[in-house]
Amino acid sequence: MAEWNAMKLRADQSGLLGIPMPLWLQGAVEALQAVLISAVLTVVPLAAVWLTGGFGPLPPEAAARLGGQAWLLVHGVPLRLSDLGATGDGGAAPSTTVLRLVPLGFALIPFLLSWRAGRRLARASYATTLWQGLLGAAALYSLAGFATAFVCSTNAVSASVGAAAAVPLIPVGLGLIVGARREAGSWSRLIGVDAVDWIARTGQYSRWTGSYFWAVIRGGFVAAAAAFGLAAALLALDLAVRWADVVTVYEALGAGGVGGAALTVAQLGYVPNLAVWALAWSSGSGVVLGTGSTAGALSTAVGPLPPLPVLAALPTASSPFTAAAIVLPVIAGVLGGWWFQRAGEDHFDEWLSIKVPARWFSASVSALVLGLLVGAVAGLLAGGAAWLSGGSAGVGRFADIGPSPLWTLVWVGAETAIGAVIGYALAPWLERGQLTRSAAASAKA
Repeated sequence: MAEWNAMKLRADQSGLLGIPMPLWLQGAVEALQAVLISAVLTVVPLAAVWLTGGFGPLPPEAAARLGGQAWLLVHGVPLRLSDLGATGDGGAAPSTTVLRLVPLGFALIPFLLSWRAGRRLARASYATTLWQGLLGAAALYSLAGFATAFVCSTNAVSASVGAAAAVPLIPVGLGLIVGARREAGSWSRLIGVDAVDWIARTGQYSRWTGSYFWAVIRGGFVAAAAAFGLAAALLALDLAVRWADVVTVYEALGAGGVGGAALTVAQLGYVPNLAVWALAWSSGSGVVLGTGSTAGALSTAVGPLPPLPVLAALPTASSPFTAAAIVLPVIAGVLGGWWFQRAGEDHFDEWLSIKVPARWFSASVSALVLGLLVGAVAGLLAGGAAWLSGGSAGVGRFADIGPSPLWTLVWVGAETAIGAVIGYALAPWLERGQLTRSAAASAKA
């Protein structure tokens, strides 16, 4: 197994190094950089609005706490909102709601910064010592979350210090691991295990089974990625068609130049959420937009919505045209089934065709099994994305907003499964046509 210590010298370095920095300390320094950069990127838009009087007579310390609370929300930490003017039974306790609608676009900031830190730590360590740098980075980030929640919590808006210490480690830890793996080039080098040698010691059937399921997982990922891409394109098309309505809401708000820019930045942070919602909408599972409001390609019943410009692009009624959007996850499944066929790892079909000579039966069963497996993978990914994109806006009837993870899993999984069967069945004909055209072109040459 090849280990690496990829700290390379630049042209301006002599190669005479001083006392080396401990890996845990280097990880803490890398994490500190990520904390500071993410904090600056989060606070700058809020500071611009505050300096122009957009928040009214808000004291500087309250504005600073607001920036810390926004930083926690970006990292996925739920915020408790207390209505100090309302009391419960006996007039003793204020009513409390939870804000847990994470802007996934802004959540990419700590992920990408941690991805960079993971790569730098991988360059500075061996495979057997990388954990020291990763542990130091995670510990510093956890401490930063704890301190932010402790300092920035108020009677009106507060966060659990335990959640603030643990939840940010999800995007940060994922970024560190992915970045380290990117620098290492393989998981085996990252964890210090020779995967090729381990696989070589397994039996042939085990290798075929592993190759088959790994190809299925990748095919399901292709289908899910295609579904998200098509949903994002549908969202962009809908915004373009209804852009006049969006501009009308901007003008009605009268937020001014700085306020309008800050509102636009906030909406951009929720673009990935809206893309997931578009996928749930197009699949037919629908999106909950507050108590009593549901929007979907098959049925829509929407009540009053907040005056957010992007919500003006929401279709307010169902039609045959909107119902046709349900074909988008099916098309994504076709791409997933086609990709699987091109991967050439259909060992289940090979085994079944040997056991059952009737080709019509073995081919049909192989296609159905593949469709179910690809649909399950794509559905799980879509359901997970639906869970991440939804939550609670913490205001009135908007305590529940976003797609249902379970129904998104079911609908997207079923539709991509149908598409995967179609793509699996059409792939040999499509590939045969491509090979025929390639052979004809070669003959002419």
